[in-house]
Amino acid sequence: MLYLLLYPMANRFTVLNVLRYPSFRIVAAGLTAMILGLLLGPWFIARMRRLQYGASNVREDTPESHQVKTGTPSMGGALILLALVAATLLFADLRSRLIWSVLLVTVGFGAVGFADDYLKIARKNSKGLPGRRKLVWQALIVLAVYLIFLTDWNFQLEASFPFLTVGTFLDTHVTLPFVPTRRLDWNMGWAYVPFMLLVVVGTSNAVNLTDGLDGLAIGPSIVSSMAFLALSYVAGTTIAGFSLASYLGIPPVHGAEELGVFCAAMAGAGIAFLWFNTYPASMFMGDVGSLALGGALGMLAVLTKNEFASAILNGVFLVEAVSVIVQVASFRATGRRVFRMAPIHHHFELEGMSEPKIIVRFWIASIMLALVALMSLKLR
Repeated sequence: MLYLLLYPMANRFTVLNVLRYPSFRIVAAGLTAMILGLLLGPWFIARMRRLQYGASNVREDTPESHQVKTGTPSMGGALILLALVAATLLFADLRSRLIWSVLLVTVGFGAVGFADDYLKIARKNSKGLPGRRKLVWQALIVLAVYLIFLTDWNFQLEASFPFLTVGTFLDTHVTLPFVPTRRLDWNMGWAYVPFMLLVVVGTSNAVNLTDGLDGLAIGPSIVSSMAFLALSYVAGTTIAGFSLASYLGIPPVHGAEELGVFCAAMAGAGIAFLWFNTYPASMFMGDVGSLALGGALGMLAVLTKNEFASAILNGVFLVEAVSVIVQVASFRATGRRVFRMAPIHHHFELEGMSEPKIIVRFWIASIMLALVALMSLKLR
């Protein structure tokens, strides 16, 4: 918004010339989101405490030790969304299809999570929207964004007969990390759409499963957003006619550097939230935050062409989701559990590991995986 409003005035006020540089707007968006979150946090927590008085925001499928957290307000993800959306709208180029795609998926998934959290509070139990209904709504949101912003609806007139040709602004080729693009350049065609749904919806629900300890989900989310900032910047940046993507041998994505503004805002909002969510938490993220952040990470993987690399980058979330799948499959098939409790962070709790130690070690694992994913830029 500021870019479109103020940059045309740069010929009169030279200081505004800095808005032309994505690097400046990336830093500004991150700082703005962080400041907004920190300033609004105390008011938001007090407001949520009043609105949620008497509701138990502790999940039923958690260790007994979590009952001491009863009374801690939830829906803190709404604070993340507020800071994230405000900073992105202020500093991103709002003519970008990529920005609107990731922004609307994030807000849409946040709305699904809000409905889930609201039902839990209104009913004063841990049951919200049915799981299948959440999945359907998430899939519909991704499809709607794809059809509106990433599909090329081209009406043509030939022999006095109008017809429609449908293409896509989204590259349907996929590559593997650590494999040169020239060796694997698979065009999935229309099969890419269900693959995209799997990546985005799967990542969203994996983050949701990880959100079980104070600061556990937001830490890796911050790490992943910073990694995607780097990935989006190199995928879209051309300096003096020199393409960073071509040099690194990765798929170039026109305009992807603008996604760096969104990534920085996400990281800044996440850091501000962590200020209040760190152990012991003053507020929980809730589904409004975890589903939104997961959806954002999934869309960033799709838009920057890092679908398979995101399995490494978001490895902590992937392991948490796989632990639940393995637990359920094992119990249904044999009647026995692989872990004492799933997701796997609860298994470590029941093994006697303290909550802060689990959280920090998961953060360390997330940082290591992010570095491995970034290494794939050069090692191809």
